[in-house]
Amino acid sequence: MNEDIMAEIRKLREESAVAYVGSVNEGGYPLIKAMFVVEHDSLQVQYFSTNLSSKRVQQFLKNPKASVYYCNEQQVKGVLFTGTMEVCQDHDTKALLWHEGDEKYYPKGVDDDDYCVLKFTTDWVSYYHGLNNITLSI
Repeated sequence: MNEDIMAEIRKLREESAVAYVGSVNEGGYPLIKAMFVVEHDSLQVQYFSTNLSSKRVQQFLKNPKASVYYCNEQQVKGVLFTGTMEVCQDHDTKALLWHEGDEKYYPKGVDDDDYCVLKFTTDWVSYYHGLNNITLSI
């Protein structure tokens, strides 16, 4: 892989406060939702926290196919990660993303029944910049 391209992808992710997460509904239609970027493990694994009771989580439980998109509108750059989403409810994974203040959303703390972590694992990446579109396997 071209190290310059990988560095650009890493920088784009690191500078993004929001990621656009795609799921597939029961009718087979793609749905997109903006989610706060909380944690990155690597280019291959990304984490998001959310409510277990949300529609998005229910979609991932039925169909784990997913995408995550980061962009910089000013520079017309984007990177699309395609892979699978796992819904994690174990204490250790939930504690990984837990931050002070999260109890306002999950009053029972890190073990709140409605708190879960989405673990996205990348299969391939498409990087868009200018008129270039580069697809990479991870």
